[in-house]
Amino acid sequence: MLRIRHEVNGGPEVLFAEEADVPAAGAGELLVRVEAVGVTLPTVRKVREGGAPVPFGGEVAGTVVATGPGVTGFRAGERVTGLCFSDAYAEYAVLPTAMTSRIPADASAVEAVALVRSGLVARGAYEAARVEPGESVLVTAAASAVGTLALQYAKAGGAKRVVAAVSSADKADFVRGLGADEVVLYGDADWHGPYDVILDGVGGDLLGPAVRALATGGRLVAFSSGGGTVEAYELLVRGASMIGFQMRAIATGKPELYERWLRELWQLRAAGTLRTAVHEEIPLAEAARAHALIEQRRNLGKVVLVP
Repeated sequence: MLRIRHEVNGGPEVLFAEEADVPAAGAGELLVRVEAVGVTLPTVRKVREGGAPVPFGGEVAGTVVATGPGVTGFRAGERVTGLCFSDAYAEYAVLPTAMTSRIPADASAVEAVALVRSGLVARGAYEAARVEPGESVLVTAAASAVGTLALQYAKAGGAKRVVAAVSSADKADFVRGLGADEVVLYGDADWHGPYDVILDGVGGDLLGPAVRALATGGRLVAFSSGGGTVEAYELLVRGASMIGFQMRAIATGKPELYERWLRELWQLRAAGTLRTAVHEEIPLAEAARAHALIEQRRNLGKVVLVP
């Protein structure tokens, strides 16, 4: 099979394609013929800035071709999506059943990759913020896969003012089309705040201005892999709070809640409340181009690799 790897840290140019053996499904695992792979900012950052290079995981969708020992809930031929923790950029991938779910008959593999993981993160971040009807919500990285869905969750949840924060003005029409009432650029003064809630998918140097844009009693939910630091005094003077959110903690620690959110996600998609946005479907062998799109902040929605 074809797979994409890297042996040194760096930019998109360090990715290379190679032939490899098809992996085998272990206990509690599924072997899936991959039809779509989601490219995420955390993976891009791991390639450039991570520690010793390791096979990187990611979100994939495809068809089950074999089940490992002890698997009873899935069978060969079913279409599924889930998280692969090793060699996700490949024509075949191994998925743990605990992080895998079925794809409805009327949805494509590409749509599943664009919706499920990003939608669950958007939902979780929104829930963590405890948004009340009538409050104002700002979403950073609003043109990203998670950001586009977070905007829609905020609109559906009754926020009075939903604002999209993006890196460039050429993304404004795109995020307005997904429900943003206003658009701000990261370089704008005070981000046209204050806001009751900020959902931050960027981190790093943007954490400072994000906190300063909070209203009294405001909440900032950080769910990115970008790190960054916040001065406690900035929170203190606003009576504000900062909350960290990670989807894996829900999937592994609260499986019933994870399953409920997953069912609701597909229901909202079926009702037209949530719409996925796919920037481009890129051949697996061109993974470097996909990483470059995200590093340069040029994507509008999800970037998907297609074997």
